[in-house]
Amino acid sequence: MKLLVADDDPQLVRALRITLAAHGYDVIAAPDGAAAIAMAAQSHPDLVLLDLGMPKLDGIAVIEALRGWSDVPILVVSGRTGSADKVEALDAGADDYVTKPFQVDELLARLRALARRRGGAPAESSVAFGEVEVDLAAKAVTRGGSRVHLTPTEWQILEHLARHPGALVTRQELLREIWGTEQITDTGYLRLYLSQLRKKLERTPSAPEHLLTEQGMGYRLVLDPA
Repeated sequence: MKLLVADDDPQLVRALRITLAAHGYDVIAAPDGAAAIAMAAQSHPDLVLLDLGMPKLDGIAVIEALRGWSDVPILVVSGRTGSADKVEALDAGADDYVTKPFQVDELLARLRALARRRGGAPAESSVAFGEVEVDLAAKAVTRGGSRVHLTPTEWQILEHLARHPGALVTRQELLREIWGTEQITDTGYLRLYLSQLRKKLERTPSAPEHLLTEQGMGYRLVLDPA
């Protein structure tokens, strides 16, 4: 799988090239935003790993340019930790966001999740986390072997998260998927239904391990928390 790393830190790029190559990625690198766009157009990578603070063109401009002609999965890796920066990147078209410094295992998991999400890996017919098993084909949920009753809306939310395990699913994406664009700004529904799902599926609903909130951005289903 070809992966474009766009970052102006040569030491980080060197480390990523070694690590990612060891996990089967064919890594190409761009030192600035303009080069990132040119290399993406020329090489058509399967995934893009992108810093926000680059010379010539910043990461947001690169995301917007790529989204003009490509749906390649974009994972932002940035030292900017503010939620406003994360939201701006996601709104521009990024698929996920990791802050520096990061754990290599987490980065690899995010990349695998994006590959699954865009068809780079076969879809699973079932997903398991904790004591819970989600059978996507049968539309059934069990916890500790016992059937869990979910409302139709609870199932739709869980199904969408389960089909993208490990990946960030934005609030806007869930709202469009479940309720349509007429309620795109109303996030109270999501908080309510996620709370209900946690009560039914989490070991400690007040301290969830699997159905996580990414503050200001959306939600993530973590199968095996560290």
